Amino acid sequence: MDWSQKSTIEEIRQRFDADVERFSDLETGQSATMDAPLAMELITQAALASTGQIRRVLDIGCGAGNNTLKLLQYAEQPFACDLLDLSQPMLQRAKERVQLATSATVRTFQGDFREVELPEAGYDVILAAAVLHHLRDDQDWERAFQKLFSLTAPGGSVWITDLVAQETKPVQQMIEQRYSKYLCELGGEAYCDKVLAYIAKEDSPRPVTWQLELLRRVGFSQVELLHKNACFAAFGAARLSVPDKEP
Repeated sequence: MDWSQKSTIEEIRQRFDADVERFSDLETGQSATMDAPLAMELITQAALASTGQIRRVLDIGCGAGNNTLKLLQYAEQPFACDLLDLSQPMLQRAKERVQLATSATVRTFQGDFREVELPEAGYDVILAAAVLHHLRDDQDWERAFQKLFSLTAPGGSVWITDLVAQETKPVQQMIEQRYSKYLCELGGEAYCDKVLAYIAKEDSPRPVTWQLELLRRVGFSQVELLHKNACFAAFGAARLSVPDKEP
């Protein structure tokens, strides 16, 4: 893969700066993502079921804050929220919405998750929705997943919803056809072409099976596949409540 042909971080940031409204509907999520409301619901319920006491949450690629807001809806107690995104307009919208929903501290971090300094073992729940598909080569993915593990508190969990690839070319082609049909039915051929163009330019997703294996390899003790529909999946991992043997 010639990664130089993919969008830079700055190009991705610029696109999201201009797309805040599309990410601000808690009921639908991002409509280009198949089963977005279901995936959001599943990772919320899985986070609550898997994590004893939620004191601090990190939302990576938080967009307009939908996933944190959904978790706040169901949590019995307020929790501190750290929101991270490349886009300052997204962060501003997310903080406004989340702060209205909780009495706890809300902090924002603008930048690339891989580079931002965050507290080690500092988060009981980490959410990452439609963001990890921007990672590039194997080394980049492994470093990012190692950081996810290092930021997760013992007894904590990480929950991901994302665009995923398939393991074989014939199945990949079949899934791409299904997704194209979905986009055409949603917004017409022009909309379909637009979405597929920015996926081709920006994204480099990996199979969900590969990502689940990587989560185990970096140190997570348990992994869960919650849902997969065509090229989108919801999944996660938990860290032992006693100190892990680091990978």
